Amino acid sequence: MKLGIIGLTGSGKKTLFEAFTGLSIQSTQKQEALVGTVKVPDERIDHLSKIYNPKKTIYAQVEYHLPIMGHGHNDGQKSENVWANLRNCDALIHVVRNFKMYGMDDPDIHADFIKMNEDMILADFMVVEKRIERINKERGRKNASTVELDLLNQCLELLEKNEPIRQRSDLANAPELRGYAFLTAKPMLVLLNNDDDDDCLPKLPDIFQKEMVLPIRGKLEQELSQMNEQEAAEFLEEFEISESAMSRIITASYDLMGLISFFTVGDDEVRAWTIPKNSPADDAAGAIHTDFKKGFIRAEVLAYTDFLDANNNYADARKKGTVRLEGKTYTVKDADIIHFRFNV
Repeated sequence: MKLGIIGLTGSGKKTLFEAFTGLSIQSTQKQEALVGTVKVPDERIDHLSKIYNPKKTIYAQVEYHLPIMGHGHNDGQKSENVWANLRNCDALIHVVRNFKMYGMDDPDIHADFIKMNEDMILADFMVVEKRIERINKERGRKNASTVELDLLNQCLELLEKNEPIRQRSDLANAPELRGYAFLTAKPMLVLLNNDDDDDCLPKLPDIFQKEMVLPIRGKLEQELSQMNEQEAAEFLEEFEISESAMSRIITASYDLMGLISFFTVGDDEVRAWTIPKNSPADDAAGAIHTDFKKGFIRAEVLAYTDFLDANNNYADARKKGTVRLEGKTYTVKDADIIHFRFNV
């Protein structure tokens, strides 16, 4: 899963990138984007690893992408280099300043959110308009997709009203438009970056009603990411933080994108695999290897909770009848432990 971090200058997006990834951004760095990869915390994988004691334990991973070029009124936010990097992401994390800062106006979450949104709407508008123009020129010379043209016109209508494409799930998920990777079609998580002593969600303007919004204390989270385990535990207790922001944001991102994890276990490897909700068993097999899907025979499935009920013993679960054989149309559930049988 690739998550792009966006926000206006001064929103604290660099601070949060450091908090999430543990990386330190140097002022001399001039790359177009920074990328940090972190493992997805999962107590279930921790537990399975203790039981099987495998040679390798592999967690699901999240990539955070941070374009170096800032977004703001006068700092080149319309650069296609920035947008191109973000178009490759699966979802966006929009950081909005909600803290006071010396030398800056008081935070205005409504205005800042709209400004960033309008920048992305304009970028998508230019792509849509250019493609519609090209399709219209090609009509008559060769067969042009009327379905694609109709969908693009619907996108154009939304964008002209300053509405993001993600507000129309049928357009955001249309297979014919997938190649465009529209910015405003991507799922988006809004983080309100609060003052250190404020962990509350403020009263939100109506524009946020259709968005997933979480409060966060970015500076505290950055400090937390630089501590050892004991220091972090004391810090969490002092500031009454139940879990790190990274854990909360990953959980929210999975919900936002409709993702789940299933597990494969054994002496060699315990591993988490990320797939969309409601995926059939053969698609889950394909997440491991295309040969698994091509030669799919059946899936041997054990729910994680049934594994626990069987005293963490796969053989006992089999005796209790909770290990099931499922076909390719079986809908994989979150935390299923699966062994695939295939033949190619």
